[in-house]
Amino acid sequence: ADSRGSSDYNCELSQKRAQSVVNYLSSKGIDTNRLKAKGYGDTQPVNECVKGVKCPDSKLRENRRVEFRFYLPKK
Repeated sequence: ADSRGSSDYNCELSQKRAQSVVNYLSSKGIDTNRLKAKGYGDTQPVNECVKGVKCPDSKLRENRRVEFRFYLPKK
């Protein structure tokens, strides 16, 4: 989520977005046991657009993202 709105709202919104990605991947056949959704709200921006800093929408948009982490299976 970007820095606009309350932190509570942004956390809830980003969790819903992350869960939507899990739901999509699951609908394409990926086992849900292999997926985990974690929303971080506005706590991990990729740029200087934090609360109190005026930024153009193009910069705010960069913080509305989904990231993937891949792990090798345990042997």
